[in-house]
Order: sequence, then structure tokens, then C-alpha cells
Amino acid sequence: MKYSFITPRPKRFISGEMRLSFFFFAVSIAMVVGAYLFLLYKTIHFKDEHASFSQTTKDLEASTDVLEKKIGVIDAEVKMHEQIATDNTVLKESIRNLFDLVPDQITLTRAELDEKSLILYGITPTKDTYNFMLQAPLKSIFSRTYTSFYPIENGWYSFVSSNYLDDETNTTDEGDEE
Repeated sequence: MKYSFITPRPKRFISGEMRLSFFFFAVSIAMVVGAYLFLLYKTIHFKDEHASFSQTTKDLEASTDVLEKKIGVIDAEVKMHEQIATDNTVLKESIRNLFDLVPDQITLTRAELDEKSLILYGITPTKDTYNFMLQAPLKSIFSRTYTSFYPIENGWYSFVSSNYLDDETNTTDEGDEE
């Protein structure tokens, strides 16, 4: 007696649908593991790049500090150069004004110029020529003025004029010596 209309087939431990399901599970797991490995690789790569960029940033900050120090030195040198140029210009103008101050009758043989003093050596035809033409302007500029006259053979006078600026007072001391 037969109870089935079809011929029996041998039963397999894993059916076709189960094999298909296992195949899809295996592919899905392989894709998840592949994605995980890819992301792990990219994470390690990004960490390496981050470390490299951090080192590059530190190097650039160090070189920036060095450059800022160099810029500071250059700025100081520029300021010093500007101060020297200004001082030279002022000194040049002072010397020009000094020589403009000396009349044609008086001949200067030497001039010593400091920050707060001026010492003039020269020759004048008379003491009055010196007193009226050169000493009066010098007294208006300097706080203290001292002059010494020495006669020379031709009747003229050699003179030494010491002129000083005082910080506290602007009075003129009269100190003519013969």
C-alpha cells in the first residue's frame, strides 16, 4: 500500500532553502567583517595621519616662534637704524646751524660737539667782534658760556669758547676771561 502520490526523495540534513539562507548569512557576515576591517584600517590610517599632522603642527609652531624672535630682532634693528638716522639728521642740522651762526670775520679752527656742550677754537680780529657777533647768539642757546682770549702776533686773538647746556636751569652765566 502506498500512501504517497510521489516517489519519496531522500531527505538531506540541510535543505536547499537552508543552504540559500546560510549563503546569504555568510555573505552578510563577510560584508560586515569586511566593513569592520576597512573601517579599522581607515581608523589606523587616520590616527597615523593625525600623529603626522600633530608633529607637523609642532614643527611649524616651533619655526613660527623662531621667526617671531627673528622678526623681533629685525624690528629692534630697524628702530635702532631709524634712531641713528634721526640722530644723524639732527646732528647734521646742528652742525649746519653752527656754521651758519659763525660770522665771516671769525675763523673756526676746531669745534667739539657733545650732547650738552660745544667747545669752539678759533681766531677773531677783535674781542668785540667775537662778543657781538658770536657770543651773543651762543649765550641765547647755551646755559653757561665761558670764553678765553689769547693774543697772537698779527694783533688778532685766538679764543676758546666753552658752552654748556644745563638740564635744570636756562640761565646764562657770564664768564669772560682774558
